Amino acid sequence: MTYIDALGTAHPADPNARIVSLVPSITELLCDLGLAGQLVGRTGFCIHPADVVQAVPKVGGTKDVNIDKIRKLAPTHLVVNIDENEKPTVDELAEFIPHIVVTHPLRPRDNLALARLMGGVFCRQEAAERWCAQFEAEYELLRAAPKGPPQTMLYCIWQDPWMTISRDTYIARMLEEIGWSVPDLGEVRYPGFSWSSELVAGVDGVLLSSEPYRFTEAHAYALEKQLGKPVLLVDGEMMSWYGSRSVQGLRYLRELATR
Repeated sequence: MTYIDALGTAHPADPNARIVSLVPSITELLCDLGLAGQLVGRTGFCIHPADVVQAVPKVGGTKDVNIDKIRKLAPTHLVVNIDENEKPTVDELAEFIPHIVVTHPLRPRDNLALARLMGGVFCRQEAAERWCAQFEAEYELLRAAPKGPPQTMLYCIWQDPWMTISRDTYIARMLEEIGWSVPDLGEVRYPGFSWSSELVAGVDGVLLSSEPYRFTEAHAYALEKQLGKPVLLVDGEMMSWYGSRSVQGLRYLRELATR
């Protein structure tokens, strides 16, 4: 039995895999599937579950990994993501890591395939199916929950320079679940933008994410006074972390829809 990743690569099941994860949200999922003991490396941004990952060696960041440190850990599998990790780095790691498992969830329900991919490759199918059942139950609650009118929201992930998200992103498709859309600013997945009267007129409000830039309530208050439109601070983990945190993310969406 083999399991197909986001690039179409087939991976055989391996109960004895030695795993390095360069994707914080998937590190958490692997732990929740009972694979913490097989995690031999993680990034410094892999912070959940805190009491478990502190025992796993750090190998750098999601984009600036320590190649030599990973080599010494002798992993059999590397888990990466198309958005979060740099291809040249992954190509270099592929020279000595036999299996590169590539992920690229783009919508909430892609979490089901993600969990089954991790559960299949690393022989935790039963745990993955239990997790999928939890996700499906939470998703049905979201679908059944009352929603307000459709809105266009500018979702900000950075300032100096200001950056947002395109419609072709996981976050945008999370927002679609409650009838919210993001403005069309071109095909770049994470475009920069400048504030203009035209841009502000075309949105119903602004969402400031708590990550990767750490926007705060003070930012939201100041920007709302400046723009004259509602500005909300939102939890970036709830909106952008697929894997384990997506179940909480669906609950968070239900709350967000009523704010």
